[in-house]
Amino acid sequence: MKVLIINVVCGILSTGRICTDLAVEMEKQGHTIKIAYGRGNVPEEFQKYTICIGNQADVLFHVIKARTQDAMGVGSKRATKRFIEWIKRYNPDIIHLHNIHGYYIHIGILFDYLRSAKKRVIWTLHDCWAFTGHSAYCEEAGCKRWKEGCYKCPKQKEYPKSYLERSKQNWLYKKRCFTGIEQMEVVVPSQWLANLVKESFLGKYQIQVIHNGIDTRKFYAIESEFRKKYHIEEKRILLGVASTWSKLKGYNDFIELSKRLDQDFKIVLVGMDRRKSLPENIIGIKRTENIKELAGIYSSADIFLNLTYVDTYPTVNLEALACGVPIISYDTGGSAEIVHDFGGIVVKKGDMEALVECIKKYKTGEITVALKQNRTEIINKIDKTVFIRKMIKLYQKGTVKEERDNGGNRVCF
Repeated sequence: MKVLIINVVCGILSTGRICTDLAVEMEKQGHTIKIAYGRGNVPEEFQKYTICIGNQADVLFHVIKARTQDAMGVGSKRATKRFIEWIKRYNPDIIHLHNIHGYYIHIGILFDYLRSAKKRVIWTLHDCWAFTGHSAYCEEAGCKRWKEGCYKCPKQKEYPKSYLERSKQNWLYKKRCFTGIEQMEVVVPSQWLANLVKESFLGKYQIQVIHNGIDTRKFYAIESEFRKKYHIEEKRILLGVASTWSKLKGYNDFIELSKRLDQDFKIVLVGMDRRKSLPENIIGIKRTENIKELAGIYSSADIFLNLTYVDTYPTVNLEALACGVPIISYDTGGSAEIVHDFGGIVVKKGDMEALVECIKKYKTGEITVALKQNRTEIINKIDKTVFIRKMIKLYQKGTVKEERDNGGNRVCF
């Protein structure tokens, strides 16, 4: 089998690592796989899989066009035409799309080819961009205009930021591009996103939920010197982890929370820019690529707090679970879905009073932030091998169905 994966990055960040995880396992099974990407550096061990779409100049001009004309996805014409010619020579059996936004590919040219090539297409959506007129994260604004046709996008000034508002035209263009592909199936990492897709113009396609996974051989409960290093042996640690911190990731809420907690608590934020000044009861840790170090920080925490306002299926939740740490999460997308499946507490987004009350009751023992299953059961469901097995089964035209037990919990097979 010959597979082509298309994503904005390769081997880095969450979507890039998903692509290379699939490539490594497919190669082990004797298949041929290539990953086409548009931006970023590729770790050396994955370069054998890659084909780069365009160059930095193509990306730059695409960014300028998107910023000035609200035209994400309609730049990079020449780069995309050259890439299509390469696809014809490679002649894959399956084309697996991931993030096709990110200023590197022309969606009209790409989907014209897909429509004419009659090849099997799998499209994994990691956000809402494919069916909105602009935003990748419409949930935070509570916007539902994408159901019938976007206009006056409330997220115009956020990614993909634009000085011009063309959400109506973009929505119509995407609908024309993305519909009518005979052999296309849509995959999403959470039931939350599946429910949105079903209400969009992509809802006519077969939609399957395949949850993301993590490497549980690297994330597990371990002994750590973290508490001793920061002299917080007696504190109750509330942990937050993000690749970058912003208002949408809950940074402002963590700052506000720090003002309302007593001295028994210490907030730890991993992924913090050390240039930011933090309150005394928040420890900021620079983003680390050392997985063992990160697992040690998770293992030292009492509660993992996910105060994100936008997320599809956050792997940081899974990493915390693998290290045996319970979760308190805002009722956000797939973050809340993970808590409902595996245990923890869900709080209404932005409800600081409820969040503080929940944490105080945890301290006094009035409520328990507990996991629904033991670690072995959780590991058997969130390990990335489960995800990879399901994706390969889908490649081989197997049927991947979501199954739940009598208690409503997700069952993997």
